[in-house]
Amino acid sequence: MTTDRRTVEVSTTAFLDDADNMDIPNIVHSNEGARRFGFRAAIIAGTTVYGWAVPALLQLFGTAWLDNGWHDIRFRRPVYPGDEITTRIAERDGGAFDLTILDPEGQGAVVGQVGLGRAPWLSELRDSARRTAEPKLERVPELTIERAPVGQDLRPLATPVTADDASRYAREIQKDLDPLWTGARPRLHPGWIAYRMWPFIRHSVRLGPIIHTRSQIQHLAPALSDQTLTTTGHFVEAYERKGHHYFVTDGCITGEDGTDLARFRHTTIFKIGSLA
Repeated sequence: MTTDRRTVEVSTTAFLDDADNMDIPNIVHSNEGARRFGFRAAIIAGTTVYGWAVPALLQLFGTAWLDNGWHDIRFRRPVYPGDEITTRIAERDGGAFDLTILDPEGQGAVVGQVGLGRAPWLSELRDSARRTAEPKLERVPELTIERAPVGQDLRPLATPVTADDASRYAREIQKDLDPLWTGARPRLHPGWIAYRMWPFIRHSVRLGPIIHTRSQIQHLAPALSDQTLTTTGHFVEAYERKGHHYFVTDGCITGEDGTDLARFRHTTIFKIGSLA
């Protein structure tokens, strides 16, 4: 007996505005900075690449996924401006789906799983006891593997977000014109939610060039604009692997009314070793 399994594909052309700009927090997203680490051109941020999968996710799951869906993806290969990429989501056993973002050579630049409902790993994420936003320190310590704040809760970050902020991110960063991201009190694009980890981390530690390697996000409730969101989190671990230094952080985005909107775990290279 065979069962028809759902598959969705959406293609797009990768883009990056002002790829020659070195005056950015993470220079691997500029041509000159990326070449210093062995890349042929600026690499596009993983959260942006993931954001280009959102139309396929909405086509498959509808807006229910924005309020009660999840992903667990790994960034395997760089995506460069001008690359023709294809998001493919294919149903698998157990109610989850495989997600692959294919690069121009047909290789999986991003691979992982997505699903509707609660993720199987959600209970593994660690909560922070620090729930009230705190100001940034005047002198933020540099993150090193020796002085990483392993096991510590990080400084909560407040982020006011307006309807214009929400629509501008979708329009300018993702080139996504879905009406979900515009109008009176629009939804926040999942790419914007995924990106919240980086200003949150930089609120507690100083980072140089970084490369995002894994993203696990659970959406819990509608994330809307015109409020101040609070991002909290816990520094899980720091380690060395194949010459790279990694850190893992858990986080949560909370609305003004105290509702948890999304929880996540990000794994990131913060000291880039040899790419050979």
